[in-house]
Amino acid sequence: MTRSRALIEDWLPIGAISVESRRENSTGQHPPPNRLHVWWARRPLTASRAAVLGSVLPAWSEDWPDHLLRLFPTEKDYREWFVHLLGIRGDPVAAAERIRVAKEKGIRLKKAYDGPRAFTIGPDGDQIGVLRRLLTYRWGTDTPSVLDPTAGGGSIPLEAVRFGLPAKAGELNPVASLVLETTLTLPARFGPDLADEIDTWGKVWANRVQERLKPYFPRRAGESIHAYLFARTITCPETGKEVPLSPNWWLLRGKNMVAAKPVADPDSDESRFEIVEEDGIDFDPYQGTVKRGKGRSPWTGNVIGGDYIKGEAQAGRMGARLYAVAVKRGRRLEFRLPDPSDLRALEAAQDTATARRSYWQGNNLVPGEAIPRGSKTPEPIRYGMTRWDQMFSPRQLLCLAAAVEELRGLEDDLRAEVGDVRAGAVLAYLALALDKGVNYNSMLSSWNAPRQIVRSVFDRHDFAFKWSFTEFDGAHNLLPWAVSQVVDSYRGIAKLVEPSRQALFPDRPERAADLVEVHRGNAADLPLEAGSVEAVVIDPPYYDNVQYAELSDFFYVWLKRTAGHLYPRFFDTELTGKASEAVANPARFAEFDRKNAKTLARRDYEAKMTNIFAEAHRVLRDDGVLTVMFNHKKTEAWDALGQSLIRGGFEILTSWPVHTESQHSLHQAKKAASASTILLTCRKSSASSDPVWWDDLQGEVRRVAREKAEEYRADGIEGVDLYVATFGPVLSIISRRWPVLTSEVKPDTGEPRELQPEDALALARAEVADFRLRGLARGRPVEFDPVTDWYLLAWDAFRAVAFPYDEARKLAFTAGIDIDKDLRRIRLVTKQASSVVLQEPQARRVKHADPEAGTFARLIDSAHALMNAWREDGIAGAEAFLKRTRLGTDAGFRSLLQALLNAIPRTRKGGGFIRPEAAALDALTHLFPDLKPPEDPGPARRPVQERLDLAAEGG
Repeated sequence: MTRSRALIEDWLPIGAISVESRRENSTGQHPPPNRLHVWWARRPLTASRAAVLGSVLPAWSEDWPDHLLRLFPTEKDYREWFVHLLGIRGDPVAAAERIRVAKEKGIRLKKAYDGPRAFTIGPDGDQIGVLRRLLTYRWGTDTPSVLDPTAGGGSIPLEAVRFGLPAKAGELNPVASLVLETTLTLPARFGPDLADEIDTWGKVWANRVQERLKPYFPRRAGESIHAYLFARTITCPETGKEVPLSPNWWLLRGKNMVAAKPVADPDSDESRFEIVEEDGIDFDPYQGTVKRGKGRSPWTGNVIGGDYIKGEAQAGRMGARLYAVAVKRGRRLEFRLPDPSDLRALEAAQDTATARRSYWQGNNLVPGEAIPRGSKTPEPIRYGMTRWDQMFSPRQLLCLAAAVEELRGLEDDLRAEVGDVRAGAVLAYLALALDKGVNYNSMLSSWNAPRQIVRSVFDRHDFAFKWSFTEFDGAHNLLPWAVSQVVDSYRGIAKLVEPSRQALFPDRPERAADLVEVHRGNAADLPLEAGSVEAVVIDPPYYDNVQYAELSDFFYVWLKRTAGHLYPRFFDTELTGKASEAVANPARFAEFDRKNAKTLARRDYEAKMTNIFAEAHRVLRDDGVLTVMFNHKKTEAWDALGQSLIRGGFEILTSWPVHTESQHSLHQAKKAASASTILLTCRKSSASSDPVWWDDLQGEVRRVAREKAEEYRADGIEGVDLYVATFGPVLSIISRRWPVLTSEVKPDTGEPRELQPEDALALARAEVADFRLRGLARGRPVEFDPVTDWYLLAWDAFRAVAFPYDEARKLAFTAGIDIDKDLRRIRLVTKQASSVVLQEPQARRVKHADPEAGTFARLIDSAHALMNAWREDGIAGAEAFLKRTRLGTDAGFRSLLQALLNAIPRTRKGGGFIRPEAAALDALTHLFPDLKPPEDPGPARRPVQERLDLAAEGG
């Protein structure tokens, strides 16, 4: 079967897609599917749309039939039509530049972009008509099917459905399976009208719960409870008095400052609190009573050991103290101390919860299942949370149990009113609303003082223990808010799908649901015929980034009580399955082989992904396209992906880096994380060829890595993304030449060993490192020492003070040094948990960067010594240092200073530099007229991350 090229194999407008992908979450409101229910690591709709349409549409050709050439006489015409089809209006990259210029000049733009966010624009009837003509030419059918076998939150299949393409969504996880049904199937079947029924019956449900819970949530006249703020408590080991634990005491930070001041009166057995504002804040609210697991007693001032705190928690002696209440009066947010009625209500709720526990358990209303040990669950277990219901305070649990019970009681009335089919749909969305309550009304939800909102449990991808937590007004506010959130999300999803429903099925729009198939099961065993799918577009699990099953258990235990009878095939086990999940999870192997757990987890991930790609190979047409969306900064993750693709029977043809990640995410912020999603377009491998030797390919790998690095850098890609972006092209080289053999032999057979993709990626990394070193020194060949090289590359690649140890180690290998022997020994870095932290020059003064020293072992030591001289004695001290050491006339030293100026981020905060190195270098340019801070590269070459962040700020 002849392979005609897909559009994505020739071209994608990655700059515009990148801006629009970042813009999706930039206006304070996420896209509707993201707001329906938590799912981790969702891909942007715009990037997903580009991947889907780029995979099924043909590349332009002058050999097209006349009826297509009349539509698109030139390739330029075709590309402009495609950009319009993506929903992109105007020039988003130019808009980002307008925003930057306006921000620098202090100008507020009334309108930055030429149109709404791209994902909000769906195709019209004419566009679908043209699309179908192109698809018929390319595939012989105007409805080629799109498969996403690990569909997660559903971005890829949703975009397929919006363009009238049959979407097959596979998912192992039951929580994600329900999310797919409520994101894809139900909106396509019922359309916008269902929103009113969800809203109506949600209000009935909320009112019934309110009547039951009002006694436990008293309110003063004219106020609405925004949040209750609690601190976890233990007893002081010396005095036996209560110690409230909180990392800080801020209630409000920003233009107005409010704090809760703890007061420990020696004559009292209990601490008390005062609400203090603005000038009345006479203590440091940042100084809490717990830090890094250790407490501090307000009674004695002594440290309370972490083991003691954990012991108290595990013995059931950790309590909770209500110390402030956030209330709204009209639109004004105020804070007050809890009054006697608040405390009585809290005590009454606890008594009721204790009395009703056996009833709850007997009627399966609350989750008493044990929390299994895993990669993400040890922290709550360490603090005494061994069952899922223990993640909630007694009053929180009382609210949730009442909500579950009333939801069950609502069902008969609902079915009698609207019929079984619509009732099932409404109940599914109300179950999701309860999950919102679970996510925002737990002892793992917390208060965000700068934004004055409640943080959800999953503001990060883990179960981080919270020393201070928040509670909703469970009677009056929790369910009304949660239902309104789900209704608003459903309306938004239905609005996205509606144009296609009406254009494709004007007489029976509910038939749009026929475009959707949700398969609950293993992606390595799909219920599909061989060769039945035209395109596979997959956003696979990202190695060890997210432990989906572990995290989703938090929702699963509630959903099986609320939606389990609606979707019994999803909720037929006690907890979600961990063993079949394609993630690298060392916890699964640590129990029987702790030493090799990471290696075993990697092999397990690779084996499972190989099976998934082999199954994709089976169901894909011979001329079909596989597009993989992947995001990870670790070389081993890319190695595993490359191995899996090759062994699954694919070769990689093209690679596109698209910036997709929000740097405002707590999971991304300060993580030196990759902001790029790489789109790899693959085809079934050609007939087996003779082996190729790795020695013969290394030159090509180096050349391609260098060329792509130069190309991507010209497009503004920098930092760790520059290294990651070259991985796709390098994997393409070896996948197309496979098998690739090395000069090493297998000890058991004496046969040549096959190349590990990681070896090729390491070579690419080294080539990019050399390219960057020359770039930092303004194109001149550089011959610094290896430690100095590493220091420059670390700043340039990670753009952060702290970054993962494994990544630091690989960069050290590139420079020919050992991170422990050569870097930690000289205090250039310290190790904290699984990260390394770059040390400031002052911290290295005594042994390695003393401005009084005569000689220095490494160039970076002399640069740090100069910075210390400036810090201690100003410009005069720096001049004296340069004159004494004669470094002022040393060309190599000046090259280093120039490279440091280019490498170290110069981000200002509050008028100053975040890092002292940047401040010192800025001052030292006065002594070296030929040194230049990095010039503004202009809109075309400005670092993509910066451009996109600026674009996001403009909405």
